[in-house]
Amino acid sequence: MDSKVTQLRHQAETEIAAVTTQQQLEEFRIKFLSRKGLIASLFDALRSVKPSEKPALGRLLNELRAHTQGLYDHKAASLESVPKRRTPMDLTLPGRRSYLGSKHPLSQTLDEIKSIFVSMGFGIADGPEIEDDYHNFEALNFPPNHPARDTQDTFFLSDKNALLRTHTSPVQIRVMEKHPPPVRIIMPGRVYRNEAISSRSYCVFYQVEGLFVDRGVTFSDLKGTLVSFIKQFYGSGLKYKFRPTFFPFTEPSADIYITCFVCGGKGCKLCKQNGWLEILGCGMVDPNVFRYVGYDAEKYTGYAFGMGVDRIALLRYGIDDIRLFYENDVRFLNQF
Repeated sequence: MDSKVTQLRHQAETEIAAVTTQQQLEEFRIKFLSRKGLIASLFDALRSVKPSEKPALGRLLNELRAHTQGLYDHKAASLESVPKRRTPMDLTLPGRRSYLGSKHPLSQTLDEIKSIFVSMGFGIADGPEIEDDYHNFEALNFPPNHPARDTQDTFFLSDKNALLRTHTSPVQIRVMEKHPPPVRIIMPGRVYRNEAISSRSYCVFYQVEGLFVDRGVTFSDLKGTLVSFIKQFYGSGLKYKFRPTFFPFTEPSADIYITCFVCGGKGCKLCKQNGWLEILGCGMVDPNVFRYVGYDAEKYTGYAFGMGVDRIALLRYGIDDIRLFYENDVRFLNQF
């Protein structure tokens, strides 16, 4: 048995010296150190040895196993310290194509709208998406039982006084509370409505609202600003019209329509065969709103307007389903 131990020790030292790869090292471990390896087989042979000889042979086998384990550990450490060879680069292969992302179509539309109004002297303001009833409704001339509240389809939070804003108009109130006239700003942002999701409506969308307050501001100023925007954004060849409507926070109020840029006003699916497309709402700020923010309604007048960015993008790009903006389908986004 002693000779077998000496022979196996010499064999292990010889074979570990020839190991140069991780695969060969694993083969060495299986051969010598595994449960069915050569050293384990010698331990099994102890059963047939005389009891008086077992202590000495057991000590020799333990020394052999420890020595072989040390050889294995040393070789493993030396292989890890050797830098891995890299696969040679074939310089004749064509280069990998780089893929660049692009702005979302809503971001593109929003950026262009902001650029036009900034060029006309408007600043940009934003506010919280989680609002309270006062800023979202009451200060905008929505009495507690006003029927216009029902049309907002509001998402109320656990605190009944907290809600997801239904428009960006609350930013107007917050700005006027902090800054005296004159005020000339636009308020882009995300808003929420508890509406049934369909091809024409979604529970979240983007708005851009505007506000101008100063001495002597008239409806003619409002008309001039919005007509200038329409011509810059849609082109000077389109016709437009103002139609009276109602908003709680403006009086008088109007919706603005432009001739359908798809059919040229002849009638098509996009304009529902009437040749006109509604693009935004506007009006003169109601004096009651000024009273909430502490403005003197006898000295100052102002106008406000608002538009849905999603709707404008739908009309501009001829898209027939608003849900495409929020599904992150790369096939759709790659077109922009």
